[in-house]
Amino acid sequence: MSVDVALLKKICEAPGAPGYESRIRNLVIEEVTPLVDSVEVDNLGNVIALKKGASSDKKAMVAAHMDEIGFIVTHIDDKGFVRFTTLGGFDPKTLTAQRVIIHGKEDVIGVMGTKPVHVMEPEERTKMPKIKDFYIDLGMSKEEVEKVVSVGNPITRERELIEMGNCVNCKSLDNRVSVYILIETLRNLKDHPYDVYGVFTVQEEVGLRGANVAAHTIDPDFGFGLDTTVAYDLPGAASHEKITALGEGAAIKILDAMTICDYRMVDYMKKTATDNNIKWQTEVLTAGGTDTAGLQRMGKRGAISGAVSVPTRHLHQVIEMTHKEDIDGSIALLKACLDSLDKYDWKHK
Repeated sequence: MSVDVALLKKICEAPGAPGYESRIRNLVIEEVTPLVDSVEVDNLGNVIALKKGASSDKKAMVAAHMDEIGFIVTHIDDKGFVRFTTLGGFDPKTLTAQRVIIHGKEDVIGVMGTKPVHVMEPEERTKMPKIKDFYIDLGMSKEEVEKVVSVGNPITRERELIEMGNCVNCKSLDNRVSVYILIETLRNLKDHPYDVYGVFTVQEEVGLRGANVAAHTIDPDFGFGLDTTVAYDLPGAASHEKITALGEGAAIKILDAMTICDYRMVDYMKKTATDNNIKWQTEVLTAGGTDTAGLQRMGKRGAISGAVSVPTRHLHQVIEMTHKEDIDGSIALLKACLDSLDKYDWKHK
């Protein structure tokens, strides 16, 4: 198996800020419809793709969120500069000198600006910028801006996908790499025992909203979150801080700040990876959460849940990076887990 870089590029570069996922949703529907038995879109905007198994006695749900961190227009000043607020979590220093796209009546490129260093007071130069210090410069007058941009328009980051060594680098690999992985898993599923609901969720970056609604609707027996995780395998990182490392395989989540994964699922995933010669590593993430929390807790009975996590460097920046072998390994692990759910003793021990 090899990564379809052209498809991954198309998925990553499509815009889809939280609550404004229509373009990435349409792309997902186009790609996934030929691969499954049915596709529906719920009231919140989740894409629910059902691939029937040998039996409908139990249900497995896999969630990969479509939305990316972004912004929304809050004000246009007298000179045409745009103010905004965030949709999702940002480290303000990563905004400096970046291009963005405002999705108004048409797409408009802008640049993030702040006070020039040349006119800063000495004490200002040592301070970290805040979100409120930034504005977007469209290079147009107020009158020109207001012809295409309105308060409430979503904004996404502008950065194309490139290959670097055996890695891919782009904005929004969180979580478009998982959208790609779920599509490819559904493509390769053939003889799975139970119905599989592949759900491409909305508004994860602002509180797991889509996953909560979808899990409540589907009420799965088994849940698999599918998301990126921190790869802090970088200069200056102590070995106990790395969480995961690029090229060391798909990560099996133990816990994050919102979920303690079911010990049975963790054991099952480790055993499945080992039995299928799939390279894997563990993930213990003490901050942050994923759709796994919604999968585990929002169904009527709860679900036996865990997660496949994709090690990713430089998260929530425009230069996120994942390793191709980890992407392939994540597809292999997820498929193997869905293929063998009926072969494991799920009783509490």
